[in-house]
Amino acid sequence: MTAFIHDHFLLHTETARELYHSYAANEPIFDYHCHLSPKDLAENRRFSNLYEIWLAGDHYKWRAMRLNGIDEQYCTGDADPYEKFLAFAKTVPYTLRNPLYHWTHLELARYFGIHELLDADTAPSIWERANAQLQGDDLTTWGILKRMNVAFIGTTDDPTDSLNDHATLQRSDCPATVAPTFRPDKALGIDHTVTWNAWVDQLQSVTGDSIDCLNDLKSALLQRMDFFDAMGCRASDHGLSHCPTHIAADSEAERIFLHAREGQTPNPQAAEGFAGNLLAFLGEGYAERNWVMQLHLGAARNNNAHLFQTLGADIGCDSINDESQITGLTCLLGELSLREKLPHTILYNLNPAQNYPFATMCGNFFEAGVKHKIQFGSGWWFLDQWEGMTWQLNALSSLGLLAHFVGMLTDSRSLMSYPRHEYFRRLLCSLLGEDIEKGIIPGQMEHVGSIVRNIAYRNAQSFFK
Repeated sequence: MTAFIHDHFLLHTETARELYHSYAANEPIFDYHCHLSPKDLAENRRFSNLYEIWLAGDHYKWRAMRLNGIDEQYCTGDADPYEKFLAFAKTVPYTLRNPLYHWTHLELARYFGIHELLDADTAPSIWERANAQLQGDDLTTWGILKRMNVAFIGTTDDPTDSLNDHATLQRSDCPATVAPTFRPDKALGIDHTVTWNAWVDQLQSVTGDSIDCLNDLKSALLQRMDFFDAMGCRASDHGLSHCPTHIAADSEAERIFLHAREGQTPNPQAAEGFAGNLLAFLGEGYAERNWVMQLHLGAARNNNAHLFQTLGADIGCDSINDESQITGLTCLLGELSLREKLPHTILYNLNPAQNYPFATMCGNFFEAGVKHKIQFGSGWWFLDQWEGMTWQLNALSSLGLLAHFVGMLTDSRSLMSYPRHEYFRRLLCSLLGEDIEKGIIPGQMEHVGSIVRNIAYRNAQSFFK
């Protein structure tokens, strides 16, 4: 019986197989956005067991387990790691047609050479065999990067971070280049005045300069941007419910800042105007440093109030928001274009109903000699699966230039997630291979193959310089 994960997995035509095996499979991975731990990377961490490397902190798995009726102690609670693994294994057979089913078996195959389907019966053997292999040097963090052919990693870092682990990595023999990414979302969150003030105080402590006015805040952020740049930073990132639809004048933003520093919470319109002012300022700084600005838009976060109060954020209780994104994008990108300080930008959409609006927005801003300066980013979070990525690729192809797409990213906290690049590449080759065999596009294999190769790695390498 053929294993579920095999050489032609998801490649349903001969043309798709040729495209994948000849042009995509062997390209390095340029993982320009993820949430991997810089500390784990710097220490070349060795994981003790399959739970540590595979389940800890994985909210995708927690969601599926909860939907399967698994008690919370086996998700985020204090159950034994092996018992948590067994609870996940019992859930896997019920994840058919959920991307977890494909990811689970790709990961077991690529990391451990295990091709059995994971369920309650196979779980004990898989646990033992995987744990034994984790003791070898080829499954430490660096061993995994070598095995998966990872060339570049962009982590996600707060402006107040010391980047000490990045400094260690720069002096190390880590097989991949690891660069920080500037994530100043907390600077924009003035509507949460208590936590915002605490963060501003922390930034003040890091820079060593008082932050008593808006210009002080901007100067402190510029100082940290220069530090990140010296540490190899190539990009910023923002996770926003939406782009601000109003950019306050400096005088208005100054008034809002001073009131907030005194503990007064601004009304929603004022908070949005302040965020717009600061985000436009940051965008200018990104352009001056030749950074890529990434905007992740459309998440409705922390919907389960009880679990949020008990466990905090990032525990698997977020959703797709249905609010419009285009007004805010027009406001921000238009203002930066008017200032002639629009950086290279990637727009990530979480609501598939807005794929066409996002794809058309990317065509409104351009620069001579630059290929697709504004990118429609890969399907992310709830959309980084077969159907969601297909929708994104179809919208991009119909309304932009697929050939210049910067391709896939993991956006993951787990070193076990690198087969998602393989998953994406198989999808891309499946789509193009089917188009060729239907006569929708010509069968010029060298040309189409070069497009596949570029999307797999080289476009991102060029875009992020």
